[in-house]
Amino acid sequence: MRTRLVLHSARLLDPVTGGLLPQTALAAGGGRILALGHDREMRALADPDTTVIDLKGAVVTPGLTDGHLHPVSGAELTHGLDLSGCTDLAAVREALAREVRGLRPGAWLRGWGLDPNVFGDRPVEAAALSPVLDGVPAMLLLFDAHSLLASERALELAGVDGPRAFEQASAEVVCDAAGRPTGLLLEDAACELVERVAPQPTRAARRFLLAEALRAMAAAGLTGGHVMDANGDSLAFYSELDLAGQLPLRLRVAPWCQPGADADAVRALIEQQGTGGRLWRTAGVKLFMDGTIDNGTAWLERPDRDGRSDHAFWPDPEAYTRIIGELHGAGVPTATHAIGDAAVRHALDAVERAQAGARNGVRHRIEHIETVPDDTLRRFAELGVAASMQPTHCCDFTRADHTDNWSQRLGEERASRAWRCRDLLDSGATLVLGSDWPIAPYPPLGVMAGARHRRPSRDLGEPPHGPEQALGALDALRGMTVNAAWVAGEEHEAGRIAVGYRCDLTVLAEDPLAVSATELPEVPVLLTVVDGAPTHRDPGV
Repeated sequence: MRTRLVLHSARLLDPVTGGLLPQTALAAGGGRILALGHDREMRALADPDTTVIDLKGAVVTPGLTDGHLHPVSGAELTHGLDLSGCTDLAAVREALAREVRGLRPGAWLRGWGLDPNVFGDRPVEAAALSPVLDGVPAMLLLFDAHSLLASERALELAGVDGPRAFEQASAEVVCDAAGRPTGLLLEDAACELVERVAPQPTRAARRFLLAEALRAMAAAGLTGGHVMDANGDSLAFYSELDLAGQLPLRLRVAPWCQPGADADAVRALIEQQGTGGRLWRTAGVKLFMDGTIDNGTAWLERPDRDGRSDHAFWPDPEAYTRIIGELHGAGVPTATHAIGDAAVRHALDAVERAQAGARNGVRHRIEHIETVPDDTLRRFAELGVAASMQPTHCCDFTRADHTDNWSQRLGEERASRAWRCRDLLDSGATLVLGSDWPIAPYPPLGVMAGARHRRPSRDLGEPPHGPEQALGALDALRGMTVNAAWVAGEEHEAGRIAVGYRCDLTVLAEDPLAVSATELPEVPVLLTVVDGAPTHRDPGV
């Protein structure tokens, strides 16, 4: 095997022990680590065509993997007006007014990242923004990406003038007492009523945006991601970029299974498993057990303080359970979006029932897990279900004093159980960390930092939300390396720096285990390597 890459004068970090390996260099070829050793012996393996890089003491970690990403939809959604920095209604109105001034007559305004907390005690309604959106068709995606606010003109163009019924039990056109839409649309089925009449970017533009986003992810240190959708042109885009040598991340894609899926749909999902290319493949199926707490579509064991979040995403939760059993029996791992306590419990029950029918070692996972009672914690380890969590959601969308929308809806008891990362880890669960981009920023150092400090990234001087749930530096690193590899069934070839393992590596200017949590996001990413080839290289390296 020819040596294609040699990295030397490095500090090689082992996320299993937290210590440095005794070797200072590695050689790679064929996408794998061929040898570990010291500088002179590894450089001797190089030929004139080998890329040889002197890392000058930089720290090499196994490639950082985001456990929950939406690259295609994220690239498109984040192309509009960014409202994520607006902390009150005045700031939102000002940002919208600036955008409206630059619009052509009749053009649509698209925004994303709208925080429901900006509305304070007011309901989340388009009327609050009417002074600046009068006559303007506008779609403003709330930060959870499970709901959007449509202007009066947008509703008119979409023909939405009253309530609708949907197969997704949590989907809703929110209406006032007189039956008039308020502009708030909950879950995909309702949001699509307006989205489908709005102008869409061209296919070429969407592919460009995706490629640009993936390059930025590589520059941030990501080598891979667990993609939680395969909608529209997603798989075609991944294939095209892969064939062109322009896919800078290794992607593991889980297509959706939605309510109403019949036997043919489930069979098609099973048959799709394993398809892909050099750097991407279809592996697993994504399902939803509920929506989100912030918009009242989660599934809680007791309704929230507004009387909402009282039912599952599936009109018949038993249909979900049956499909989990079918997928498990076929050897297909599943990832279930479950935010509320009832949703998490039902998802665990479904896996337990499936395992009783076939103990085949399939590794299932539950996504988000924002609030759960004590008796749920131990079941993750007992059932071998991974906990896939996004701690930066807790950092940036809730507050330590529980004055935020999420906490207010839940009340003190359940809000005190926010994102129980530490408790799940201590109970024996395998904890995988991710961003859920575009819901939260994708830079992996920020994700690991948030898991450690649990403070709002825009103001690290604020108190942490649930500091007792903070992770240590090594636990956070494992959540994006060895644990991400385990849940994918790849622990024998990924997540560590070892001979025979994939040469997916992230190179940092400093040791992520020695840098404080608040300083970690600022550590320079010097080099990112995927399949033995640099996908990002700092000019100084």
